[in-house]
Amino acid sequence: MNKDISRRNFLKTAGAAAVASSALLAACKGKKGVDTTGLSTQEPPKDKMTMRVNPNTGDKVSLLGYGMMRLPVEGGLSLRDNPDAAIDQEMVNREVDYAIEHGVNYFDTSPAYCRGMSEESTGIALHRHPRDKYFVATKLSNFSPDTWPRKESIQMFENSLKYLQVDYIDYLLLHAIGGGSRDMDALETFNARYMDNGILDWLVEQKKAGRIRNLGFSYHGDVKIYDMLLKWHDEGRYHWDFVQIELNYLDWQWANEINEDNTDAVYLYGELKKRGIPAVIMEPLLGGRLANVPDPIVAKMKQREPERSVASWAFRYAGTPDGVLTVLSGMTYMEHLRDNITSLAPLKPISKEEDAFLMEIAEDIYNLNTIPCNECNYCMPCPYGLNIPAIFAHYNKCIKDGNLANVERDPEERKGDPEYWRRRRAFLIGYDRSVPKLRQASHCIGCGHCVPHCPQRIDIPQEMRRVDEYTEKLRQNK
Repeated sequence: MNKDISRRNFLKTAGAAAVASSALLAACKGKKGVDTTGLSTQEPPKDKMTMRVNPNTGDKVSLLGYGMMRLPVEGGLSLRDNPDAAIDQEMVNREVDYAIEHGVNYFDTSPAYCRGMSEESTGIALHRHPRDKYFVATKLSNFSPDTWPRKESIQMFENSLKYLQVDYIDYLLLHAIGGGSRDMDALETFNARYMDNGILDWLVEQKKAGRIRNLGFSYHGDVKIYDMLLKWHDEGRYHWDFVQIELNYLDWQWANEINEDNTDAVYLYGELKKRGIPAVIMEPLLGGRLANVPDPIVAKMKQREPERSVASWAFRYAGTPDGVLTVLSGMTYMEHLRDNITSLAPLKPISKEEDAFLMEIAEDIYNLNTIPCNECNYCMPCPYGLNIPAIFAHYNKCIKDGNLANVERDPEERKGDPEYWRRRRAFLIGYDRSVPKLRQASHCIGCGHCVPHCPQRIDIPQEMRRVDEYTEKLRQNK
């Protein structure tokens, strides 16, 4: 497939392959150690987790890191499904216990995660274990101008220590550098958050005092800011002990194709590699999108590795490059934790042949033309009550499942096409079930409040119009 193939042609091809792929998947369902979703059901070993050594400190870090941004909530759901629910602390405790028991020792959180509840929940779960059994990473998430004054940013750091119930932070990050704010570009925003208030120098002092063991940053946005901070490292102005980047087999060379404001992972990783800076990997699954691919792509993967999950390909890919310290995954459910541990305990590195195979898969996924939302919830809450991640998730799922009907077809052609009406019904009923009507795209006024918070730099109001216009055409085509 080439880059100019249309989404419609790809979906047509995908639909034609569905019969063959469904037969293959049915065969996979009965295989030992694989359930109906393709996740491993085997109990992973407790002593096989691949470990990487931090060259700055000698820390032996688990290749699988636990991202605490998608914690389970009461009722057995996720925050996306029930944004107002409380964290299910008992389940968080159980999952953290299981992770540590199976060799996971890196836990990544932030004051901004889970509506501000992640650090406290993480601290409760981890404090039940000896301090030398885990490394805790958190961030200075001073996105709001209210937190830019020096006193407020310092208080955010002190609150992190309090909520996490620790005396020091193992890995402290400047959170999401490269992003702008509503009225400022990326450089102005970075300076306001970290330089004008002297906070970056204050963090360096805290590291010297032992309250921070490793200082780094996570990158989303304008690559000029990324390059600037690495230049400072080269000049000795600031030393970065690690850097967190988005890396997966789709973003390796397609990130800029999907959104011209994004930077391909091959560049981000290469800049760290040549400087010997350890890389922490985020979004190996792109918010779950690389674990929830169309059936024909699943079939391709299952032909090669019938007893491994689709997600395992992404974790193996992200964990293979030399210099990767840990690969983060925001795991809500125990079955995902178990499967991810299985993928990296131990790591089976991606071969050159498998790498070429995954580049073909990436091109297939790129041509689906989905909205590149990772469901990170940084855009939430919407001041007008919209459930932005849920809207995009439903639209993307319908693309993946082949349930986008051609609303531009001649009305007379539609009348006699039962497949059109099946897709129409699937989209509209599914939309109303997954997103309450008052939270749907039709209520977006285009205020842009969400845009500067999106790590993927999605033009959210524009995509809302895209979803709403499509939905309205479906509703009118009766």
